[in-house]
Amino acid sequence: ITVKTSNKDPVTAAGEEGDDPPKEEPWETALKTTLVDIEVGEFKGHKVSVWDLLHSQYIPEENRKELLELYEAGELTLEQVKTIVSTIVTRAAAAERAEPAAPVNGSREEPVATEAEPTPLHRD
Repeated sequence: ITVKTSNKDPVTAAGEEGDDPPKEEPWETALKTTLVDIEVGEFKGHKVSVWDLLHSQYIPEENRKELLELYEAGELTLEQVKTIVSTIVTRAAAAERAEPAAPVNGSREEPVATEAEPTPLHRD
């Protein structure tokens, strides 16, 4: 590895685009090269990388960040990440398919009022 000397802070320099594209971390490469066979949604009929599943509409951003942090830290194995992501995507896609058939008033428990909207104490 060749280290370029610079008067810039190394953290700042690493985050900026230079001559060379940033090198992928080994854990990131593993996620991009590990393929999963998911038979739901837009992925049906072809294999997709764990990386693509992680960055799909089915994985909420906070879950993605948490999984990536745990995997990068070595607390989750690649196999565990693959299983978790596959399960989340499969369940989310199944819930998405079932939603149109749900009644309009909904049977899911969702709070009606938020903290920003105080609930009126009386009705007209």
